[in-house]
Amino acid sequence: MLHTVNKSPFERNSLDSCLRLAKKGSAILLMEDGVYAAVTGTTATDKMASAAKGNSVYVLGPDMSARGLAEDQLIDGIKVVDYEGFVDLVADNDGVTPWL
Repeated sequence: MLHTVNKSPFERNSLDSCLRLAKKGSAILLMEDGVYAAVTGTTATDKMASAAKGNSVYVLGPDMSARGLAEDQLIDGIKVVDYEGFVDLVADNDGVTPWL
């Protein structure tokens, strides 16, 4: 299952719900304002670092760039994908669960 999170973890509880209910081994894609959860030095850092140990966690590169975030700010274990990589994630997983 691919889980997508597009809301900031500092404004909504979408990420917390996703991490609580996603099964170990799931793919998680942070996109739009959800990309803020992927950077170090925030209140989301520990939970995302932990999530990256049991799941495949991705961040949409164009959304990071649009928000002025750089790859060197990412939490270890989180991979950057482009739009083509996003399509591959959708195709490679049995379904998509959007966390709004």
